[in-house]
Amino acid sequence: MTEPDRENTPPLAHSWAGGWRRIMLGTGMLVFPTLTAVAVCGDVGGSAAVAGLAVVIAFSLCYVLLALALGRERRSFVKPLLAAMTALFLAALPFAHADAFFLATVIVSVVAVLWRRHTLPVVAAGTLAALLVPWAVPAWHTGPGGFQALALLFTSLTCGAFAEIAATNRALVAARAEVARLASEAERNRIARDLHDLLGHSLTAITVKSRLAQRLAAKDLDQAVAEMAAVESLSRQALADVRAAVTGYREVTVAGELARGRELLRAAGVVADLPKAADAVGPEQRELFGWVVREGITNVVRHARASRCSVQLTPTSVEIRDDGPGGAGRGLIGAGKGLTGLRERVAAAGGTVEAGPLDPRGWRLLVTVRQADPRSEGTS
Repeated sequence: MTEPDRENTPPLAHSWAGGWRRIMLGTGMLVFPTLTAVAVCGDVGGSAAVAGLAVVIAFSLCYVLLALALGRERRSFVKPLLAAMTALFLAALPFAHADAFFLATVIVSVVAVLWRRHTLPVVAAGTLAALLVPWAVPAWHTGPGGFQALALLFTSLTCGAFAEIAATNRALVAARAEVARLASEAERNRIARDLHDLLGHSLTAITVKSRLAQRLAAKDLDQAVAEMAAVESLSRQALADVRAAVTGYREVTVAGELARGRELLRAAGVVADLPKAADAVGPEQRELFGWVVREGITNVVRHARASRCSVQLTPTSVEIRDDGPGGAGRGLIGAGKGLTGLRERVAAAGGTVEAGPLDPRGWRLLVTVRQADPRSEGTS
């Protein structure tokens, strides 16, 4: 016989001693040795009765030890104790005759719990033996053991079903724990992605405006002060964005990002060719396209060394172009966290991302999403 089904059976402590239902079920199995003991007293007398009762008591003690071994995860004791119980069952047959098969009920039930893949053949063999052996031994003066066979059949199947339900419940608990873990991991990834996108843009803008203020300090103090005031405002906005990202309540729109992008490009000395309005973009795409504009313009300021940047909006796409050198250096952006996070957002919306150099120079970021079906919207 193979080892107990570890993948289908819970830890043995939980199988037998993990709750009051299991304890009651395990204790209730002692009813069957009691029935066998009563049969011994009724069928034989004198020293034979004493010997038969000793066998039944030894069987009960082995069963209790088996239950304790299971409760304490002592798997090495399971098979020897089960073998001893089987030998004691065979020894009880001359004393209890057909009623000795009540002991077999306990053995088969244990097998049904611990080796569920073998339940059906073992139960079938035990039931047939309980039914036919008393009939085949004329000295017992009994017919087929119908009652004993039914007791063995239904008790062992009930124990097997109980173990199956317990295993299913544990699998469900494990699945819920895994779902909770995946949800937590997804939330951490969302926060990391949002923080990267939010802080990348904000810190880039703060850096650019701080440098601009330094250059202006010697020749236009008022403008330098205005730039530093803008830096303070950006810092406060960045703090608010971080708090919103962590709590999950951030609002990014394409119109807002166009306004921020225009200011960032101006501070970086890049000519901004941006739409003055975002009316072409539907409500369902405004947040996604806002993230695209934010990431695209931030990358232009950080990496492009461009003099001009343009943004084109349609209901299903947003395209950002610059006239920087392009080439292999810009290609590294594709492996960065910013574009990776952007690809995840776009993929979740069912869209595609294209990023690459232009000929003869420049760089293009194009995000395209599927057009919403007006008929499906009307019927929803």
